[in-house]
Amino acid sequence: MSAANTESSRLAREAYTLLADDSEGRICKDIPESACNDQPGNFMRHVLSLGATKSADGFADAKLILAWLFGALGVPAWLTGLLVPVREAGALLPQLGIAAAIRGLAVRKWVWVIGSVGQGLAVIGIAIAALSLEGTAAGVVIVGLLAIAALARGACSVSYKDVLGKTVSKSTRGTATGAAGSASSVIVLLFGLALAFGIFPRTTATVAAVLLLAGGLWLGAAALFATLTEAPGATEGGGNALTLFRKQFALLGEDAQLRRFILVRALLVSTALSPPFLLAVSGEAGKGALDQLGGFIVASSLASFVSAYVWGRLSDRSSRKVLMLAGIVAAVALAGTVGMALVAPELLEGVLVPAALLFVLMVAHQGVRLGRSTHIVDMADADQRANYTALSNTVIGVVLIAGGAFGVLAQVAGEVVVLAVFALMAVLAAFSALGLDEVQQER
Repeated sequence: MSAANTESSRLAREAYTLLADDSEGRICKDIPESACNDQPGNFMRHVLSLGATKSADGFADAKLILAWLFGALGVPAWLTGLLVPVREAGALLPQLGIAAAIRGLAVRKWVWVIGSVGQGLAVIGIAIAALSLEGTAAGVVIVGLLAIAALARGACSVSYKDVLGKTVSKSTRGTATGAAGSASSVIVLLFGLALAFGIFPRTTATVAAVLLLAGGLWLGAAALFATLTEAPGATEGGGNALTLFRKQFALLGEDAQLRRFILVRALLVSTALSPPFLLAVSGEAGKGALDQLGGFIVASSLASFVSAYVWGRLSDRSSRKVLMLAGIVAAVALAGTVGMALVAPELLEGVLVPAALLFVLMVAHQGVRLGRSTHIVDMADADQRANYTALSNTVIGVVLIAGGAFGVLAQVAGEVVVLAVFALMAVLAAFSALGLDEVQQER
């Protein structure tokens, strides 16, 4: 082993010990013994790779960055309305088929590597389109590239948990993903602050440069993840994707609580779909002020930072109440935006008020994310948990695709009308959640 490799290995072990608090020296209770010696290096590869891709996700956020970019490029509202549905549904819908195919692979890290390369190249293409196209042409090309990135993201999502489970012990997996998430949130927050305070020029060229950086981060993460040491695993049990879907779809007729949960989750997609329309309303009121983007990024990052832990703790007590409260909070933010747009649009001209409204909306969105994930885990037994999750994701993927119709509604009736509909959906979600069981008390 070269001196450089020896030094790199030493640093990885020291960082692993610091982050994972490995007081036993070798926490390898649920991974193969052959993977134990490689765990410190693998742990750090996970942290760095995932941190890079999470940062890239923040730099290419469809709800904020791309939505703002569409406004700056003069893209029609119906195309703006496709951003979040394409991004989210494209990552959810193919997962069942991808999972069946991945099951036949003994080494699965290459799926994640290929998926990250695909996302990186697609986002680089988006940056080039932003610099060279405008209007409808820019929108069509960027939405198409976003669809490619979403499909690649789905492959990464399906494969990552398997690879993590084979290469990092259960006692330190949360630490690895948590450290990556914390680091990336700080990086995105700093970028937002730099935009808000004018450190970076507030131009489309700046956003395009950040998108190029995001693409580079995905490619760099892929190169690093390729060096991960992964032992071959089992390949049986893949099954046929269509057969699996039919079995899972039958669960809808058997479980009333599952149907209600999916209804609540479907209504709460309003928290994911609404930010681009909120940005459009505030941009129109403020004549498309370029300094708003930084404030929006800061608001979104802070919402995640200050609320995720609280929502998580509340979800462990009652995920049902979290979903209800998140719906109410989202309705307040959306109704407030609609009211200001109709009665006092001058309030939306600056940065502070729109950013505050987005902050409240994204706090609600964090509650939706944590509440729904906790609820479905706790409502299902171990045998059905994977089926419930896969079926829920598939149905919501279809709902998100249908959500593209809100862009058409915005084109015809305006963004304010769309936000009013989203506010109503959030209220209906809160009332529908009343019928969910208190699954934390039952299990």
